[in-house]
Amino acid sequence: MKTEKINGAEALLKSLVNEGVEIIFGYPGGSIMPFYDELYNYGDRIRHILVRHEQGAVHAAEGYARATGRVGVCVATSGPGATNLITGLADALMDSTPVVCITAQVISSKLGTNYFQEADTIGITIPVTKWNYQITNASEISGVIAKAFYVARSGRPGPVLISLTRDAQVEMTEYRYEQYIPPVQKFNEDAEHNEWLCQDVAGMINGAEKPLIIVGQGVIISGAENQVLKIAESGNIPVISTLMGLSAFPTTHRLFAGFAGMHGNIAPNLMTQQSDLILAVGMRFSDRVTGDVSKYAPKAKIIHIDIDDSEFNKTVRSHVSIKGDASRVLKSISPGVKYRERPQWWSFIDDKRMIEKERIISRDLTPVRGTKNISMAMAVDALARIGGGEPVVVTDVGQNQMFSARYSKFNKTRSMITSGGLGTMGFGLPAGIGAKLGVPDRQVVVITGDGGFQMSLQELGTIMQSGIDVKIMILNNSFLGMVRQWQELFFEGRYSFTSMDNPDFMKIASAYNIKCARIERAEDLDSKVKEMLDCKESFLLEVVVDKRENVFPMVPSGAPLDNIILK
Repeated sequence: MKTEKINGAEALLKSLVNEGVEIIFGYPGGSIMPFYDELYNYGDRIRHILVRHEQGAVHAAEGYARATGRVGVCVATSGPGATNLITGLADALMDSTPVVCITAQVISSKLGTNYFQEADTIGITIPVTKWNYQITNASEISGVIAKAFYVARSGRPGPVLISLTRDAQVEMTEYRYEQYIPPVQKFNEDAEHNEWLCQDVAGMINGAEKPLIIVGQGVIISGAENQVLKIAESGNIPVISTLMGLSAFPTTHRLFAGFAGMHGNIAPNLMTQQSDLILAVGMRFSDRVTGDVSKYAPKAKIIHIDIDDSEFNKTVRSHVSIKGDASRVLKSISPGVKYRERPQWWSFIDDKRMIEKERIISRDLTPVRGTKNISMAMAVDALARIGGGEPVVVTDVGQNQMFSARYSKFNKTRSMITSGGLGTMGFGLPAGIGAKLGVPDRQVVVITGDGGFQMSLQELGTIMQSGIDVKIMILNNSFLGMVRQWQELFFEGRYSFTSMDNPDFMKIASAYNIKCARIERAEDLDSKVKEMLDCKESFLLEVVVDKRENVFPMVPSGAPLDNIILK
């Protein structure tokens, strides 16, 4: 293969180009300056998005990765630039998001001397990365970057961090790029064993009176959506979702019963407790999904399919565990699944759906307490109705996140992007930026609370400078709403430091040349949501909502799933 002599910074850029990278999110600084100097010449091949904070860079890379299925890339300098990525790395690790973060480091001869803007980036990031590595010689760059992308996207995806010393960026090297080839190793997925298991699983499904499919994000990562749909329709089996699995199955499909967990729909939680067989695909049985593990799905045989065998029997014991790519495993199960009516099971499900419609949904979608006030549920429902289930919904964390999960509609996969495992406030806005750049032909709407928005509102500058068409809906209740809800329910109404005095969001949006509107009355909701979606550029819609609104139903932390609070 042809080689050429170039400096390390250009070797890094050529490696990114060879990996198909088209967009990177970053923030320059002293130690990364040689890379940025070479980047000046690569504007026709790599688009750089200048964020306003390094945490915004990694969240944007996450949003890009989640919307596209490709590896997101971000860049930061040494010291504080690198340490500002930590939250995003932890977020990406928890949510299996493939990102490659490239950070600078001080020159090799000064390592360990407390040099200006030196931090032990490798030591700090070991717990929050799938793999990390420090490059001190330019000759390492090509091989290390190739491996970084392979590790980030292979198996269970996750974040990788590469630290590059300043001298490695300026050192000359003979450059040649080759795809990373992993060492030959025995893969634990035994094809014949899995084939036998899949046939057995199909028989178990056919024999079940109350089967249930739970889809997690692994379905989306593996591209197994059609396989889930085929099995569900072939067997007349209801499907529920984890928070991270939302949009893996069409929410308007007759077999979809909602999402499960702490603030999930009534039917999925009670179905879990009554089911005699659960097919769990690409999920990790998080505490927010299971509630009291000792009382989780007490009647069910659990079949767990996952690419990561460390998840098997970690929190919930399964009767059958199948390690493998969800799409391939489900494709083997599908031919053996037979149709059954199961009238008693569907009668149970329909009854629970009706209870929720009458006791929760009708209340949520009625103007608050007989006034013209808007509820969060009404705002999300308006977006779902007017958007027709087509937009990519990117949420922040808190009540806005749970109402988005409950009332959004999704017709397409990769349409719900949220911070699930880490629950990172401030995630929404930068992740929405990354998502929009990844899927420019789709409408992207960020739903956020007033608290989470203020953790990353500086990224409005990124939207302004780069001309990114992101729609932002702030559900403003002048509270840290989810914490306030817990204080009301479990701390005798002692609202300790959750009330917020907010700035004028219209002035802030205007300062960034972003079109905006503010509404307080329910009668204005539909017209303003339509105005936002019809706008050909970025738009910020502030929806003033009731301060006292809570997210129900709710399963208290640590309680069994059938211990549901309705109001």
